Amino acid sequence: MDRRYRSGMAKPKKGLEAPRVDEPDPQDLTEIAAEELGSRESHDARHVASADLSEYDLEGSTFSECLLEGLTLGSTRLRGSRFIESVVTDSFAPELSAARTTWRTIRIDRPRWGSAELFDASLESVRISGGKIDFLNLRGSVLTDVVIEGCSIGELDLGQVRATRVALVDCRIGTLDVSGASLSSVDLRSSTFDRIDGLDGLRGAIIDDSQLSLLAELFAAQLGVIVE
Repeated sequence: MDRRYRSGMAKPKKGLEAPRVDEPDPQDLTEIAAEELGSRESHDARHVASADLSEYDLEGSTFSECLLEGLTLGSTRLRGSRFIESVVTDSFAPELSAARTTWRTIRIDRPRWGSAELFDASLESVRISGGKIDFLNLRGSVLTDVVIEGCSIGELDLGQVRATRVALVDCRIGTLDVSGASLSSVDLRSSTFDRIDGLDGLRGAIIDDSQLSLLAELFAAQLGVIVE
């Protein structure tokens, strides 16, 4: 089976390219405590578990081939940090300050995030699985080969993004904002939305028949058509 589409995921349509997501596999890790982490430092092949990093300043740091488990990220400053070939599991963040971060070959499992500020970020070969995010702000970011699956998201801001080969799979999303977005091979099938803002930004996305029926009223309003 093509690893890009797991069992139960909608199969690619003609002309739709599936995300090409590599799975990180960090090994031979050294366990370190939270106190050993600092801003603008490089952390390679590290294991950090059950640490409270609230109020830590980790701006500009690099985490490469790391396993980060059960971290509390309350107002942790991560602006400009880089996450490479790493796994992040069961993280909790009432406020995630991660603007202009880089995420490459990353798996994020079961995040519990309140307001996640990832605007102007770069995501490449990223999989987010499960969890609940109240507000995921990716405005102005570049997304390449990204899968978000089985996740509940209150508001997903994709305004002004450039997204290529992205799939939202079995997600429950309240509001999706695609204002000014540039989308190519973005698969929205199997996910549900209560509201979509910036309908013009959907160009380049693929939806299914049931989603089209649900969106008919929104499309009519956009065109100034009255449906009775």
